[in-house]
Amino acid sequence: MKQRQAARERRRAREFEVFAGGAGGRLLHTALLLTGEPAAAERLLVEALAHTYARWDRLRGEDPYECARQELTVRFVHSARRYRRCPGGVLERLSPQERLVLVLRLHEGVAEEQAAAALGLPVERVRAICARAVATVRSRPPAAVS
Repeated sequence: MKQRQAARERRRAREFEVFAGGAGGRLLHTALLLTGEPAAAERLLVEALAHTYARWDRLRGEDPYECARQELTVRFVHSARRYRRCPGGVLERLSPQERLVLVLRLHEGVAEEQAAAALGLPVERVRAICARAVATVRSRPPAAVS
């Protein structure tokens, strides 16, 4: 019995390691776009991956990337007050909510309906936030070249 359990744990760990190795870079990029800080992005990613690993056996049929991205989103929302200002970059003038919607919709390619469901907002609100965020990013004056 202990041997089967140990073998199952090793298989689970290998499967998760393969997943994290393949999806970790993209998830880290997403976290970095949200937080604007490499250390904060790594923390957010580690927390999301830890939660995903804890649920690994219960994911049956679910997309582990979707689960990890959803956890990343939830953790960002709960700690968004830390990220009032995204230091530097194109997204610096956006609020955390605008950054989240923009990253989900444009970087991750999440449909408006899915983003709305994930954030607990009406689809129209997500559409409006995304439009406002895009307008803000587009209105940013080009950086001075020295």
